[in-house]
Amino acid sequence: MCGIAGDIRFDGGPADTRAVASMMDVLAPRGPDGAGLQARGSIAFGHRRLKIIDLSDKAAQPMVDEELGLTLTFNGCIYNYPELRAELEGRGYRFTSSGDTEVILKAFHAWGEACVERFHGMFAFAILDHASGAVTLARDRFGIKPLYYAEGDRRLRIASSLPALLAAGDIDSSIDRAALHNYMSFHAVVPPPRTILNGVRKLPPATLRRYAPDGAFTERVYWRPPHQRREGDSDLSMQDWRDRVLDALRTAVRRRMVADVPVGVLLSGGVDSSIIVGLLAQEGQANLATYSIGFEEANGEKGDEFVYSDLIAKTFGTDHHKIFVPSSDLMGALPDTIHAMSEPMVSYDNIGFYLLSREVSKTIKVVQSGQGADEVFAGYHWYPPLADSTDVVGDYARLFFDRNHATLARQLSPDWMAETDASRDLVAAHLTAEGAATPVDRALRLDSQVMLVDDPVKRVDNMTMAWGLEARVPFLDHELAELAATIPPEFKLAQGGKGVLKEAARLVVPHQVIDRPKGYFPVPQLKYISGPYLDMVRDVLGSQAARERGLFRADYLDTLLADPVSHITPLRGSELWQVSLLEMWLQSHGV
Repeated sequence: MCGIAGDIRFDGGPADTRAVASMMDVLAPRGPDGAGLQARGSIAFGHRRLKIIDLSDKAAQPMVDEELGLTLTFNGCIYNYPELRAELEGRGYRFTSSGDTEVILKAFHAWGEACVERFHGMFAFAILDHASGAVTLARDRFGIKPLYYAEGDRRLRIASSLPALLAAGDIDSSIDRAALHNYMSFHAVVPPPRTILNGVRKLPPATLRRYAPDGAFTERVYWRPPHQRREGDSDLSMQDWRDRVLDALRTAVRRRMVADVPVGVLLSGGVDSSIIVGLLAQEGQANLATYSIGFEEANGEKGDEFVYSDLIAKTFGTDHHKIFVPSSDLMGALPDTIHAMSEPMVSYDNIGFYLLSREVSKTIKVVQSGQGADEVFAGYHWYPPLADSTDVVGDYARLFFDRNHATLARQLSPDWMAETDASRDLVAAHLTAEGAATPVDRALRLDSQVMLVDDPVKRVDNMTMAWGLEARVPFLDHELAELAATIPPEFKLAQGGKGVLKEAARLVVPHQVIDRPKGYFPVPQLKYISGPYLDMVRDVLGSQAARERGLFRADYLDTLLADPVSHITPLRGSELWQVSLLEMWLQSHGV
């Protein structure tokens, strides 16, 4: 896991290595183990390295292969690199390192852009072909690894984070009104190519983009799994699907153990992380390191799920680390948590993952985590009501959106209101596209390919990489996801959601973690804002910067500040936290 940066000129002038160096400084937490910069005429690549596979300097980046005429800067992990290496060696390729970076170089030379279709893993990379001068950008199927870019005057800059691009300078930092609409309505999800800033964009998941030396580019999406039934599967029972899911998940978990350092697990105590621990134990992992976090309760809402994580740790004999965060520590860590966000993210999970990652990184460099199971196996509460929907767009918006267009118009200042219902239009385009058989399939496709990328996946990447910790997500193994997309919705909706996954889990973990109310990363202090937290957000929203920006109507802010607890979104979020988080993020990054 690492951070990448680049400056690409399309006018024949020399690349700006100082800009690349500035971006690398911001990306340093993502790669604390090494740094490199390679310039070749109009193109410069930078890299910050976290040593996970091939700990020697032979795997340092940017990696240049003069014989093949390629230069690569890469962030991520290719789990099946040993198999690909063996295949490439059979074709006559010679290797000087033992990691996955060089495998990408040889694979690109051997198979061209089609190499990404052979990769099992998470990745974002840029690769320069010395002979043609073309630069190819690529991002993994679920966008687990980020890739931001900023287009300038005959120039392109790329980086693993938005703040890194800001550090390089010359960025249009005005707010994108459509993105602001997404943030406020689509639960802070701003899908690619947009970001909250007009001058920064991001490459969509499962996308390849090839730039010619003059700046012209071509782009293609290389993965779009159908969410519909396959011929020959109609007679499969719940038990049949259960067995297929368990086999595929076992393979996904096993793949993500490839490393030259120990691999642990973030254990919330829910079914998703618990089954990962159970499968690793079945694989023979002794003294597996597991980590859980909890917070003080507020407004009568409990702030931890230690009872379940303790049960799993005891059942499988893990080396368990239980981290409790008092309110005073939570308050002190909020500014750094917000600063670590590549984009403003409203979920309370951010502070949990940030503090958990801080502690975990003291003892280990790689963990597996359970993100993605809800979006792949239908674990959220809005899926069952869609089963009989005759208006999937309207019903999804009603169940998921924080507010509708008319309500938003009463909350945003007129100057910042998008002219159209940007969020509903975006969701409608995805939900009504071909390739999904039922309303539930349509919602699962939207959530797994859009919402997941710019909420849970981005959150985990940002918060773990802030501490140089690599997080691997087996539920987003693309073969497992392809299988799940074909399962009839009724098997996924069973048992209150994730039915087929719960049936698989029963073969691995104690039933107590399965037959319980769905949990989440509870941080009650940020949901029921009071005391010093209320003072903090009042100061932020009343600051000169916030007043001059004028994003929100004054009467709306007054209403929120007068009674924060009464204004909770349909997804159990605080409206006051949502608006103040945005302003805090903008101020943190000098926007």
